[in-house]
Amino acid sequence: MTPMTPVSPPTAVPTTAPTTAPPPPTPRTEPSLPDRITGSLVGAAVGDALGGPVEGYAPEQIAERHGGRVSGIVGPWNGDRWRTARPIAPYHKGDGHVTDDTLMTHALVRVYATVRDHLDAYSVADHLVPDLMTNPRWIPELEAEAIPLHRIFLAEKWLAARLHYGHVDPREAGTGNIVNCGAAMYMAPVGLVNAADPRAAYAEALDIAGAHQSSYGREAAGVFAAAVAAACTPGATAASVVEECLALAKDGTRAAIEAVAEVAAHHRDFETALAPIRAAVAPFDTVGPDYRAPSLGARRPSRLHSIEELPVALGMLLVGGADYRRTVLGSVNYGRDCDSIATMSGAIVGALHGEQAVPEEWAGRVAEASRLDLRAPAAALTEVAREVFARDVGRRRAHESAFATLTAAR
Repeated sequence: MTPMTPVSPPTAVPTTAPTTAPPPPTPRTEPSLPDRITGSLVGAAVGDALGGPVEGYAPEQIAERHGGRVSGIVGPWNGDRWRTARPIAPYHKGDGHVTDDTLMTHALVRVYATVRDHLDAYSVADHLVPDLMTNPRWIPELEAEAIPLHRIFLAEKWLAARLHYGHVDPREAGTGNIVNCGAAMYMAPVGLVNAADPRAAYAEALDIAGAHQSSYGREAAGVFAAAVAAACTPGATAASVVEECLALAKDGTRAAIEAVAEVAAHHRDFETALAPIRAAVAPFDTVGPDYRAPSLGARRPSRLHSIEELPVALGMLLVGGADYRRTVLGSVNYGRDCDSIATMSGAIVGALHGEQAVPEEWAGRVAEASRLDLRAPAAALTEVAREVFARDVGRRRAHESAFATLTAAR
């Protein structure tokens, strides 16, 4: 027979309240829409600039080159020889210069500012491609004014070849392009215009990206836009952002995110997470172990595979606890395509916490070195997001009224 547990005598209840009640918990201050949009776009640009100079190298190579892990803005990998050193000449990567990730992101913002509504693949053909081909802008990595088409990678030049010269249906123009992160890397504005509506962001980004990519490259564009939209939801966390991504992602992209997230849950420091995260994403990555010598099957369409950058960005978001420094520096020190990884993770953290999350000393240096106003695109996109939401409300109410009439009819 189990002995009975002694019962303590009842505690006397005070008849009067204590003179000083404990203070209520401090409620979380939710960033405003303009703050989240600014944080996301500035956070993406800073992540891009931090990752640029070490792009393409392994974590071990980065540590050897810089005498340890990168902890801030660094200079070109080859120092003063950046103009001629291979394999990346003649780009001045480093010293706070943004890369094509930011150039393309800002170009998409300009399309939104022109159209002032939701975008689709035709918007890419009608507005994005002409802008890339005809409007000279300051290109930080070239240290010169040039049309952006002269800087962007071959996978982005595909847009001009297919849409401007080939007159391909914009919805199908991405078919045949190499499958990489080219479309995903600049989709943050889609998530911001669809703030707090991940499903709508996913659908819009898939439509836009159809002009640029196919297969898992296009899928990643949709999921990244959804991640940014989810990060704008009041009360969102790193975990809730990843959950939204998993709810929408398909095929290899979903499996890769799931595998990386499972590994990331066991780490709180990127130093210990670097190798395990790479091992988790490797089965889904077609590039192979040597980033600069891709495998024969690299970047081909497949339902089984995923781009590497998005799952790693989400993994570093979890490892870093959505802290900007920890998340973005983890993304940078991962190496490989780390400018795009840090662009994505920086955009998500900025959307979660607003501009205050991004270290001002980094943002200031990047803006000055790149000769860019990092906040102007955010101000323009905020106006567009408000206008688009108002249009969406009007369209939704018109649909509700029409549907009510239909269901009431006899």
